[in-house]
Amino acid sequence: MSETQTRTVTIDGTKYSLNELSDDVKSQLASMRFAEQEVQRLQRQLALAQTARAAYARAVQAGLPKTTAAA
Repeated sequence: MSETQTRTVTIDGTKYSLNELSDDVKSQLASMRFAEQEVQRLQRQLALAQTARAAYARAVQAGLPKTTAAA
């Protein structure tokens, strides 16, 4: 009782069956998916670097000698 489910992709609000797309379009979609995954990976990496930078800045701030404000 297994139904064959047609895989689809939605582009600009229109649903397309993957079976009806050319190999070139399928290849472009695969490249697009890879690019999107790479963007997401780089965004996570950037978030980590920004968090580390903030921690280093706090450590520098905490390690600076205390100064008195000039009156």
